[in-house]
Amino acid sequence: MTTLEDRLAYAERVGAVWAARYRVAPVTGRIAGYLYVCEPSAQTIEELATALQASRTAIVGGVQTLESRGLVRRTRTAGERADRVRIVFDEARGFDPAPYREAADIAAAGLALLGEDSADQRALLERTATLNAYLAERLPQVLAEWQALQEPQGKTAAHAAQDAQAMKEGPR
Repeated sequence: MTTLEDRLAYAERVGAVWAARYRVAPVTGRIAGYLYVCEPSAQTIEELATALQASRTAIVGGVQTLESRGLVRRTRTAGERADRVRIVFDEARGFDPAPYREAADIAAAGLALLGEDSADQRALLERTATLNAYLAERLPQVLAEWQALQEPQGKTAAHAAQDAQAMKEGPR
């Protein structure tokens, strides 16, 4: 049986990783980590502050950061006075080719500025341009392959779309 201490240890681990990798405040990562494993899956600001032993101000700031990145959603059930925060899953997150296309274009523009005697810089920009162009081309294909693996046998695209919409809307 999973204890609160186990869940908090997981939240601490996520917080440390997110702080290092995504440059967010550790509490922001802790909120995300906790929301992945807490019961119930939607928590109020007060519940998060109590569980994570953090100030309401820190929790609100972390939730706002996560919300601005599309990682959490706030909902309020009729009759409740406080929003509930839950983690959301967007399978397309991280698969957007646009930033990679932009990076490839920027590297190509840099190449146009270099003369032939700039071999080291030219090699660096060429590798940057080709890697980013490759990622921009492949990411939509990788996402489609992953999505195909997620669909159970016999499930139609219409059912998958209904499931996706239900996930976006949350519980009723």
